[in-house]
Amino acid sequence: MVLFTLLGVCLIGVAVTLNVSWIVLNWRRIVPMALGIPFFALLIVGVALNTIFLVREVRRNERHDAFLSAVTHELKTPIASIHLYIETLQRRQLDEAQRSEFYTRMLSDSDRLLATIEQVLKAGEVGQRARSSVRLPVDMRALVQECIHTTLIRHHLESKAITLTIDETLLPMMVRGDPDELQTALLNVLGNAVKYSPNGAEVRVALSVEHDAWVRVSVTDRGIGIPAADLKRIFRRFYRVPSRAVLRTKGTGLGLYLVRTIARQHGGDVTAQSDGEGRGATVSMQLPRILTPLPSHE
Repeated sequence: MVLFTLLGVCLIGVAVTLNVSWIVLNWRRIVPMALGIPFFALLIVGVALNTIFLVREVRRNERHDAFLSAVTHELKTPIASIHLYIETLQRRQLDEAQRSEFYTRMLSDSDRLLATIEQVLKAGEVGQRARSSVRLPVDMRALVQECIHTTLIRHHLESKAITLTIDETLLPMMVRGDPDELQTALLNVLGNAVKYSPNGAEVRVALSVEHDAWVRVSVTDRGIGIPAADLKRIFRRFYRVPSRAVLRTKGTGLGLYLVRTIARQHGGDVTAQSDGEGRGATVSMQLPRILTPLPSHE
């Protein structure tokens, strides 16, 4: 990438120098000036665009390589673990407690393997369509509570690790969409908040109605945080923040891409905020609320 960037800058510099020289030598001649200036301008623009495309392609290839490496690790590790446990069960006589422990670990590894496969398949599925085909009323209160419960079980956390605050409003928090996809998005956000909190999960979830027209879910953690330059990049497919703390944590770079894609397919969006590395982060997803009249007190 550095090579292509330097080459592009040098070529642009040469083109600009030739253009200036052409103008100096031919400033009194109308025809050469009329033909030369647009030609050199197009040449400079072409070189600049070619450099940009090359750099983007190099970055895309780097993200693809990182994704393949991460997925290979995420698939190979649980398979190797399950294989080892099965061999041990076959070759040794173990008591019931040890067998039960092995079965629990094998089940955990199989869940991890299944989650990785489902994430990859879901990324390909949601990326190929403009909008979700399933449009059902979804109660966000119930869905958020269900996702929190699932996350606590999946990551073996105590109930106090994730706290939920629901805005005290009489307005229904109903959205229209695919319940399974919305659940996938919320589980990815909650899973990231737990995964990127190496010193212990302390996650706060806030559910509210914004301007009567939007349902907002905000997930705040006190984890490793996100650099300001990466707050928008983290929603790109395969992108992972190039810091040691992030790279030490297992992941495929598809989670937040799925969240943004699903949110936009449902007419909403997702944003991220952070005060910097080591200061935690907040990921907020907003979805259009089904507009209903305010309940009567009569």
